Amino acid sequence: MADLRDLIVSRVRVKMLELFYNNPEEMYYVRQITREIKEEINAVRRELDRLLGTGLLKSEQRGNRLYYSLNPRYLYYQELQQIVIKATGLGQKIRRLRRKLGDLKFVMFSGKFIKGLVPTKDEVEVLIIGDVVLPELQALMKEEEKRLGREVNYAVFDKEEFEFRKARRDPFVMEILYRTRIMIIGDEAEFTHREQQQSL
Repeated sequence: MADLRDLIVSRVRVKMLELFYNNPEEMYYVRQITREIKEEINAVRRELDRLLGTGLLKSEQRGNRLYYSLNPRYLYYQELQQIVIKATGLGQKIRRLRRKLGDLKFVMFSGKFIKGLVPTKDEVEVLIIGDVVLPELQALMKEEEKRLGREVNYAVFDKEEFEFRKARRDPFVMEILYRTRIMIIGDEAEFTHREQQQSL
């Protein structure tokens, strides 16, 4: 299965990208990073210097500590975010267990879910479309909820119902389509194509 290590040779850099992109609103100081990723402080400092040099990270002095965070203006910010979300955490588990979960056509994470922000009551964080083995999915989502310490708002449709509701411009589905997202499984253009076609 595809892995971040296929693209990036440095193990420390992979761990740092995972840490920052899985917690994009967070700021970390050096010793925090070393604890989180369980790597030597000198290796972490070297990678921080490199990532600062590329513009992927930015730094900010607060009191006597230098904090590091993602730079959302970095040229490849979104592309790297998509790669990390697919290759780690829940995204990785869904792709790894894809056959066990059924015949999945599309899986989408909302922008808020990716940023670790709590959604409003009716806001869908994870959308799964296909012939889904519900007990397997429920077990996986319970595991994720335990990790996050809160419920995850997710919705499941079969392909026919999703296409029907999309064609009818169902408000619930339209709300999902118009929000920011990352596709974990399936093609973005195919995900929205029929909806756009119907609106002509």
